[in-house]
Amino acid sequence: MAGYFAIFLVLLTLASGLIWLLDARLFAPKRRQQVETALAAAGGKLPQETLDRLAQEPWLAETARSIFPIIAAITILRSFLFEPFQIPSGSMMPTLLVGDFILVQKFAYDVKDPVFRRTLYRNNQPQHGDIAVFKYPENPRLDYIKRIIGLPGDRVIYRDKQFYIQRACTEAHQGNCPGLEQVRYTFAADGEFTQQGLPQRRYQETLGEASYDILLTPALPEQKRDYYRQSGTAIDEWLVPEGHYFAVGDNRDNSRDSRFFGFVHEDLMVGKAVFIWMSFEFSDNPDRVLPRWIPVGIRFERLGRIR
Repeated sequence: MAGYFAIFLVLLTLASGLIWLLDARLFAPKRRQQVETALAAAGGKLPQETLDRLAQEPWLAETARSIFPIIAAITILRSFLFEPFQIPSGSMMPTLLVGDFILVQKFAYDVKDPVFRRTLYRNNQPQHGDIAVFKYPENPRLDYIKRIIGLPGDRVIYRDKQFYIQRACTEAHQGNCPGLEQVRYTFAADGEFTQQGLPQRRYQETLGEASYDILLTPALPEQKRDYYRQSGTAIDEWLVPEGHYFAVGDNRDNSRDSRFFGFVHEDLMVGKAVFIWMSFEFSDNPDRVLPRWIPVGIRFERLGRIR
């Protein structure tokens, strides 16, 4: 089931469209008939004020006629083309920061209806390295954003803060199945970010054709005791089931993701994050007078496509 706002938009679109249609087909002709009857009875001469009163459109019908095209356009845009999201946490740093406002391309993956989220049209599937928005498996009313690391059939290992992937063996491999590959990363910077007062290191990671930055906190150990346990595999190893995906945050030591809640079913996929259209900067100064939710600046340099 979709979120409450999506349901509200659909219901508002249907209600306003139905009211407008009923008025245009049933009540507007009656109003015109009243005007014609009154004119005939008065010999074709009536004050304009009287004519306006007889032909006056009820406020409900007038409102429905005014808002229906706008609401319908917003519903179609948001449901099938692009939907705006705000980044609420630092789990995707340094790629996405708190205060980033992004556009998610809904038709990048399977197209779903906006209420029951049933697939209407089979389209592309998520690929390695995509940043995807999906419904949180443990509470589908929440939207999560993570990077796709494992596809259906992939074997994923996270050991010593390093990912290893054995890609799914398909008929295209003609029996020569892929082996286990290290997802390599190279050092990029140090000291730009901190977590719990601990310095973080930025690395550039490459997965397939995707290249992006990640953050690691060397002083923090892996939380293996909290990992999602899959039957028949090691504690830090997962075999992605058919129709599911393995998604993780770029801020590897500060992200609740598939390592902890398991796999993301394809039906939960919302779309692919493609563009930052606004980025507000917030102050963490404890002595600040204004509330923390009020921005102190705009990060214009962050606007553009997401990789």
